[in-house]
Amino acid sequence: MSSRESKSVDTHLHFGLLEWSLSIGLALAWGSSFLLINLSIRHFDSTVVPFARTAFGALALVFLPGARQKIARRDWPLVWFLGLVWMAAPFLLYPIAEQTVSTSITGMMNGSLPVVVAVVTAIWSRSLPSKQRMIAVVVGCVGILLIALPSIADESSADIRGILFLVLALLCYAVAVNASRPLNVRYNPVALMLRVELVACVISAPLGIHGITKSEFSWVSLAAVAALGAIGTGIAFALFGTLAVRTGPVRAMIPTYFTPIVGTFLGVVVNDETLIGLSLLGMVVVIIGAGLTSRPEKGASSKLILNTPTAT
Repeated sequence: MSSRESKSVDTHLHFGLLEWSLSIGLALAWGSSFLLINLSIRHFDSTVVPFARTAFGALALVFLPGARQKIARRDWPLVWFLGLVWMAAPFLLYPIAEQTVSTSITGMMNGSLPVVVAVVTAIWSRSLPSKQRMIAVVVGCVGILLIALPSIADESSADIRGILFLVLALLCYAVAVNASRPLNVRYNPVALMLRVELVACVISAPLGIHGITKSEFSWVSLAAVAALGAIGTGIAFALFGTLAVRTGPVRAMIPTYFTPIVGTFLGVVVNDETLIGLSLLGMVVVIIGAGLTSRPEKGASSKLILNTPTAT
């Protein structure tokens, strides 16, 4: 294998029925998560959300086939790292951000994740992106600015602090997607995600338990965080592990192209939020940039490696 191929993290797998089904399901699950977070923090302290959603997520996975596969001792440091950057940290950043950022804007900002992943993946693999990928990044960055700037100026849909928290959460996700790839090809996605969520739950527990004392009970908030954990964190992240192995980390972000649409629709319909025209244009631009990013670069491996113990 050439050095260029060894650095590549894309595959040449064409999206078929399975890949599109996974993508649509993930888009619906993750797109609705912004509304569920909003409903959760109406009565629960923000610190309760990462603790509760990882607990419900782990509970949803523990009885699924493949959950009992053992993780090698040498891989546990990486599992702990993933528990922090993939779940504990961003799961806290999102509810804090949504205190000052509307559901629709949060969903649209999340649409820039494929662009962020493309940049981090290029740095991670120490491989200069192609001209196509660089154009996609520029287009995506323009979209992010179009989304964020009008909202900050409006001061009713978002503020700079909330936007920065969202950007930090996106960076966490991008690092985690790349760091998790060796484990995704080595372990059953259900087994891996169960351990990552249990670790994230432990990390989030001190703040989460303290946050419970500052919260008031609500069936609506409890149902929201339970659905957020079981579906959006447990099952969805396990399915994402399957998609990431089949397509590579950059193209596995295709579901997030559509999460802004789902999040915006729910925010406007359920929360009666106002949609700023320039932000809507920004969402379109981000989706175009993400679509360009989804194309595999030349030199990507044409072989698909699934559950190979020696793959690193």
